[in-house]
Amino acid sequence: MFVSSTQETRSAASWVDPGVDPDIDAMDIDVVGLDDADLVKELEAWERQARAAAAAQARLTAELHARRVRREAEMGWPAARRGRGVGHEVALARLESPARGREHTVLALALVHDLPETLAALARGDIDEYRAQIVARESADLCRADRAVLDATLGPQLAGMGVREITVATRRMVLELDERAAEQRAERARVRRRVTTRGLPDAMARLSAEVGAEDAQAAIESLREHADLRRAMGDERSRDQVMADELVARLCAPAVAGARPVEVQLVMNAEMLLGEDDTTPTHLVGYGPIPAGTARRILAEADGRVLVRRLFAHPVEHHLVAMDSRGIVFPRALRRLLFARDGETCRTPWCDAPVRHADHVTARARGGRTTFDGGQGLCEACNYAKESPGWRHRTTSEWPQRHHVEITTPAGHTHDSHAPPLPVRASPTRPRVITVEIYRPAPELRLALAG
Repeated sequence: MFVSSTQETRSAASWVDPGVDPDIDAMDIDVVGLDDADLVKELEAWERQARAAAAAQARLTAELHARRVRREAEMGWPAARRGRGVGHEVALARLESPARGREHTVLALALVHDLPETLAALARGDIDEYRAQIVARESADLCRADRAVLDATLGPQLAGMGVREITVATRRMVLELDERAAEQRAERARVRRRVTTRGLPDAMARLSAEVGAEDAQAAIESLREHADLRRAMGDERSRDQVMADELVARLCAPAVAGARPVEVQLVMNAEMLLGEDDTTPTHLVGYGPIPAGTARRILAEADGRVLVRRLFAHPVEHHLVAMDSRGIVFPRALRRLLFARDGETCRTPWCDAPVRHADHVTARARGGRTTFDGGQGLCEACNYAKESPGWRHRTTSEWPQRHHVEITTPAGHTHDSHAPPLPVRASPTRPRVITVEIYRPAPELRLALAG
């Protein structure tokens, strides 16, 4: 049953743990005057307060979503697109990424409409938001009637259960209630197979793949066999090092002759490229800063064509120069310049997703321009969300000033989006920044200058 009321929202928001005075600022707690037992008691009380706040946020989010859907329905907005921007609005309010905002919204709708016992456990402080999310996620494929049975059975038992225990218990009940739903979940998970990468400290990165369990097991066993063979032949590298090197070697080998080269980009100033500056870190596009020496090693060992592009920067503010176009779609050169200016991550505050779209800050239908100042780099989800009713993006500064966009949400709140500074500072004597693009593989190594 769909339930959403302001009264319920107020009741959840006003709930406080009896051991905590809601008017006390956490920074004002006299920790020196508390003994060990009191410190632990305060920790527990504040944790329950935080969990109760999460329950209140869930009710508030569900109410906001219901209002947005009703309002957009009255406007004649297509049903499939109603409420699309709520997760992004929630993310801005909670100072988190849009991906997390969407997760909060999905969880809130599940708790308020389908899992009242789990929501009550969260409000009491019996579980935290992460454990509530496990119950919601694992039961998402059940029909509402079966989900209600699971919630009524498992909800009162959640207190004291660990993460793994809750996961196993929920999955077991899902299988008991609807085995077909569990099979459908596994089928959808297989459709979502993908490969991702995440930067790590010290010029390293983690390459991850979500594939079928049987494929993953076969792959890891193949790497282990190779590592054991190499070690038996006297290879001095550790087993893990051999496996990592072999994985990269297999993935980087060209699939077929004449395969399209893979592009790697380094951003550096003139002195760094010529070896005159070995202190400023080079920027590896898609990863982040790496030592200048590492960048020069990449250039020296590059097995392919090397193309050097010069992107001229403002000599004082170090902003990239502007390019203009009268086209509707951002041309490739302008897209590259936009992405170089905005960095590898979406311009939406707190969004960590990679840039996918060269977006018009102001929509073309409302007079937006296909220019350097009129564009911004956004992820796919943020670009679609800003098209929902009530959202407004507006450029408030133009080159040579730092690019700034003011974001207004449907509720009237404003947030600021600033283009990041260039990853390396322009040369004081040669005011330009250079992007080095390495194409692999290729038969020869060639250096060319463009700009």
